[in-house]
Amino acid sequence: MTVALARVVEDQQSLREIAVQLFNDLAQATSDGVGITRECFAEGENYAIELFRATAEAHGLHTSFDTVANLIISLPGDDGSKSALYLGSHADSVPQGGNFDGAAGIIAALLCLIRLRREGLRPPTPVRGICLRAEESAFYGRANIGSRALFGLLSAEDLDAKCRGKGRTLRAAMESTGIPVERIAARERLFDPAAASGYLELHIEQGPVMVARNLATAIVTGIRGNIRHRKITCRGEAGHSGAIPRWLRKDAVFALSDLIMRLDEHWRVLLERGLDLVVTTGIVGTHPEEHALSRIPGEVDFSFEVRSQSHDTLEAFYELFRSECRAVAAQRGVTFEFDHRVYTEPARMDEGMIRRLVNAAARVGAPAELVPSGAGHDAAVFANEGVRSGMIFVRNANGSHNPAEAMEIDDFMKGVELMYAVVSEEL
Repeated sequence: MTVALARVVEDQQSLREIAVQLFNDLAQATSDGVGITRECFAEGENYAIELFRATAEAHGLHTSFDTVANLIISLPGDDGSKSALYLGSHADSVPQGGNFDGAAGIIAALLCLIRLRREGLRPPTPVRGICLRAEESAFYGRANIGSRALFGLLSAEDLDAKCRGKGRTLRAAMESTGIPVERIAARERLFDPAAASGYLELHIEQGPVMVARNLATAIVTGIRGNIRHRKITCRGEAGHSGAIPRWLRKDAVFALSDLIMRLDEHWRVLLERGLDLVVTTGIVGTHPEEHALSRIPGEVDFSFEVRSQSHDTLEAFYELFRSECRAVAAQRGVTFEFDHRVYTEPARMDEGMIRRLVNAAARVGAPAELVPSGAGHDAAVFANEGVRSGMIFVRNANGSHNPAEAMEIDDFMKGVELMYAVVSEEL
């Protein structure tokens, strides 16, 4: 083994150790007793960002914050004046989630920059890491807050949304982090797409496909968009469970159940026709202060989400949804009240970036399998704003948005190697 090769192997082992330590530190500091909680614009996310900042600086990298408090990591000598390839992901998590969703992409970016500095390499196109805030929609109902804010894509309704429906507003949360919310409310464009030659994100796969196909890494082709309502209320009429016969009832829970079964049948038929579609009602609840075993529920709150890679499919299913709400309301004597509709655009990854990833995979001996992403990512925001974007998936068992996320460190390092091959391809 040559001295040069020995040094590369030593560096690779050291990078692995850095990754393991970061994942362990995150897990210990942001554990909620069940899983991991890194609430955006709050203690958990703030801890993660400070950990990444301190680690970057300890390894000789420069750090700064953009206008919306996303962390930027750069090589010494990069004054920020040139268009750069951005590597990144998000620092937050869902409540009681897993440790790798989001964090894996930031740690991968950090390792690539550390390796570039160690090896004394300076790509012709600057490479910067970006640690984005508030990608998850679990707290404020809007996904990709940290990236959407950069492009002036947050609405007044987004800023007025309350944390999990009852806490502080997004506006107040962002102000607590020192973000100039008045500029975001004015929908000011705070990041010029021309300042990014590309955006590349490593992320765990959040479904079972790669595990089933025995793929350590994969290349993402596109990202599903979605239409959501944070809160819909079905209003019927409360009453005594023993005194009111079926034909006179206006039971909100039975009405909602009827609606969900109708939607499920539409979903089944559309899948048989080959359409890309998933439908979810992730929040359902009668009111704790009044629900009772012997009470016909007079109202029930629920959420609605439909996802697809096709804008037309999203809109068509949403119209079916509203039509079925009208039908159920007429048949069961209830009404449906809707909050603000939230739309997130589907996105295609850049064909040129996909080719770069395929070529890089061949150089490092990684799989070049192409897969779509059912989950949303910040890469979709960058792509739809004109930034050439790509994604690397890393195999992850047991799904995501739960404490059982199980990414193997060997698979992760293969993903980092693939990312580094893209970063260093012009050297």
